[in-house]
Amino acid sequence: MFTGIVEELGEVTAVENLGDASRFTVRGPVVTEDAKHGDSIAVNGVCLTVVEFGDGAFTADVMAETLNRSSLGALAPGSRVNLERPMALGGRLGGHLVQGHVDGTGTVLERTPGEHWEIVKIALPAGLARYVVEKGSITVDGISLTVVEAAAGHFTVSLIPTTLALTTLGIKQPGDPVNLEVDVIAKYVERMMQPAAEGTGAK
Repeated sequence: MFTGIVEELGEVTAVENLGDASRFTVRGPVVTEDAKHGDSIAVNGVCLTVVEFGDGAFTADVMAETLNRSSLGALAPGSRVNLERPMALGGRLGGHLVQGHVDGTGTVLERTPGEHWEIVKIALPAGLARYVVEKGSITVDGISLTVVEAAAGHFTVSLIPTTLALTTLGIKQPGDPVNLEVDVIAKYVERMMQPAAEGTGAK
């Protein structure tokens, strides 16, 4: 589990195409300082498994399922990425509960600068809209954010200077893809309520 609090802005240093999969090497001195083989590290909100590490970098294999469901397939050497290690049991939950399992991708639609913050509008896939609520939490490229506006086809988030400076959302432009993970608790509640709704014919 992760919290959506990005620890480090890393950089992709190599991408190896393996046909139906890819192997990524990512530089991240902070997240690799205590890394071990088999550890998990979230890359732009996608939970990846460390297969090799050393000299401040790690390598992870990315299967076709992950490439198809996320924006990782668009990464190339030089791409900046948000990095986070899993939360430690007994530690502070700074953001919200994040699994690192991407539900879909959105697209940055607009950026509206403010005096001390910036509003970013992101297109929301139709199948995810029901899980996004005003003042609720959503993960964008691995960043735990609070939803400002929740509409049928988009949502907005307000970014503070720290988020703009220390994550990829500071450099994303309209048209750029982002990984989205909605609140897992909402998905579980919906799933548990389905048998009751089906029994009563409710929709």
